[in-house]
Amino acid sequence: MASRPMNDDEVLSEMSKMVAFIKQEAMEKAREIRVKADEEFAIEKAKLVKQEQQAIDAQYEKKRKGAETSQKITQSTLTNKARLKLLHRREEHLQDLFSTARASLADLASEEGRYTQFLQGVIVQGLLQILEPNVTVFARAKDVEVVRSAADAAAQQYNDISGRDVKVDVEGTLSDEGPGGVKMTSGTQRITLDNTLDERLRLLEERMLPEIRQELFGLNPNRRFYT
Repeated sequence: MASRPMNDDEVLSEMSKMVAFIKQEAMEKAREIRVKADEEFAIEKAKLVKQEQQAIDAQYEKKRKGAETSQKITQSTLTNKARLKLLHRREEHLQDLFSTARASLADLASEEGRYTQFLQGVIVQGLLQILEPNVTVFARAKDVEVVRSAADAAAQQYNDISGRDVKVDVEGTLSDEGPGGVKMTSGTQRITLDNTLDERLRLLEERMLPEIRQELFGLNPNRRFYT
């Protein structure tokens, strides 16, 4: 029995599952980063305070004010360094999360049923964007057969939705090294769409990154405006 094509809500549901996976994996990593950063800051602060106290004890009373000023400057520098280090680790962690998500895309492409549904869904979306009678779909060479099957079903679904006929050609010109998905171009080549898995994850990352950053690390106390 042929797999039922995913509708827009189901496509969004699949993407939401990917986001949920990212968030779930991220929470544990985020906690580890916070604990490690707090420990390093506490150690460095303790060393700094001890060094400054020894220096102050060895100096004359008239130099105390200068020593206190020096201590404040040094501690401020350390705080800034710790903050920058934490921010750097946060960004590294976010990139690791999306790298993990990219690696998991291979799982979707390996499950023929889900993959065919995904392909049919994005091809239908592309056809409704292009709205031309001739469309070329570019796929990985190893995906050509499954993409043709998905494209045939998508063309029928497109006809049911729009009342228009469309001829879809499939070419296996995308690299097999990619995670899968398709690219599409109109017959006039005026419209080109990138619906590869990697590109859709990139768009998801771009759209969801602020929300994920807030979910993991909380609101930025230095930010005054949110849109």
